[in-house]
Amino acid sequence: MTTILPPPNCATGTLAPYTPTADMPWTRQRVQHLYRRLGFGVSEEVVTAALAQQPTALVNQLLDAAEAAPNLPLPTWANWDVNDYADINTEGVAQIVEYMRSWVGAMRTQSGKERITLFWHNHFVTILDEYFCPSWMVAYHQLLQQYAMGNFREFVYEMGKNPAMLVFLNGVESTRFQPNENYARELFELFTLGVDNGYTQADITAAARALTGWNGFSVACAPIGFVPLLHDPGPKTIFGQTGNWGYDDLHNVLFAQRAEQIATHVCTKIYRHFVHPDEVDTDIVAQLAQSLRDNDWELAPVFRQLFLSEHFFDEYVIGTQIKSPVGLLMGIVSELELPMNDDTANYVFYGAGQLNQTLFSPPDVKGWREDRAWINTQTLSNRWEAYDFFLYNIYTNAPEWLVAFAQRLTTEAANDPAWIARAIVDFFIPKGLHTDEEYERATSVFKWEVPQNYYDSGEWNLTWPTVPPQVALLMRHISRLPEYQLS
Repeated sequence: MTTILPPPNCATGTLAPYTPTADMPWTRQRVQHLYRRLGFGVSEEVVTAALAQQPTALVNQLLDAAEAAPNLPLPTWANWDVNDYADINTEGVAQIVEYMRSWVGAMRTQSGKERITLFWHNHFVTILDEYFCPSWMVAYHQLLQQYAMGNFREFVYEMGKNPAMLVFLNGVESTRFQPNENYARELFELFTLGVDNGYTQADITAAARALTGWNGFSVACAPIGFVPLLHDPGPKTIFGQTGNWGYDDLHNVLFAQRAEQIATHVCTKIYRHFVHPDEVDTDIVAQLAQSLRDNDWELAPVFRQLFLSEHFFDEYVIGTQIKSPVGLLMGIVSELELPMNDDTANYVFYGAGQLNQTLFSPPDVKGWREDRAWINTQTLSNRWEAYDFFLYNIYTNAPEWLVAFAQRLTTEAANDPAWIARAIVDFFIPKGLHTDEEYERATSVFKWEVPQNYYDSGEWNLTWPTVPPQVALLMRHISRLPEYQLS
């Protein structure tokens, strides 16, 4: 198996806004890079329209849309508890699938917001199987959406009271008589400070005591409230500060005493996810972290500064990430402009689950490891099979979509197989192929069984009945290339 390794991070660009130059032009490649990182890919029509805009105007437009995008509509069962079900195991699963379809649909229609929401889903991790309540799942997801580009300090504050999190990390079991340290530990280690960064075991123990009292619910799936009698009111020392700290006080102390560590940790994760997964530019992260603090923990200015920057558009960060399963499958939907219906949504979230990215169910509290962790001998072959399944269904049920896709890309040379094959390859491969021989192999696959004389004479074109299988075969060939796994 060919080893798939993202290229090194040799980017030299700063956080100054990107302005196209002769050495760094505004190209299709950079447009697609933007839409693949701040979304799940984009159609040829959108790429063409984007090239007519200035990059700063386009980025601001996309981020404005992400900030303004609404949360998913609350389902009628959003406030149900276990007593509202005849059989929660059956009815609850149906509700969860319904909501997942809605989320996948939103990934298509408001992709910027949902891409950032998915990022936070892998930061503030909960696992559905650990708390199995549709209403708690919805409340958790709505919180991710609400604060995706909101205030990080408020985000952390609200997440600790969220029922899914309280149950998943045992906060609901934590009382003054027996404090549970799980949430306190992850609050520091994963959500704010980073592993072994500016806290001690004594800080964790004291924080766990400060967090006690969120135990108030009578039946599963009901809201969880604060019970003063179960809270530890005694003095606690956290980060060298002593007081009768409670829930609010802990967050005040945390963000006051460890602001630099928090901002650096969060901006490092943002950088790894949206820019380069392996090699972090610490100077860039330090500037983003300063922006986060200067803007009183508002995330929108940080995302705006990053996505507008020449650093983000540097050629050395294009094609440096291995696609997540959701990104892989949503990319097919977005780039081919496939209709988003129940079948398509089912394919995305069930298919992603088969590839180890089940929505609402990361493997553990640390989340999906992402990037290289997505690829091994088994998962790579599974990715090929998932792609083949989707492609076969398109070819069988809607071959006209394949024809229309090829025609949108190749209006200038609709009867030149080499030109068409190169255009299709370059649309799907972030930085194209490396050699002419690789393009020649792609052209050979695309020509399929059509006799050469029809190409030589110019008779063949993209209206021929052979075009659907030709495009499908070329796409299958592309999906096997190591470069296709990169975004």
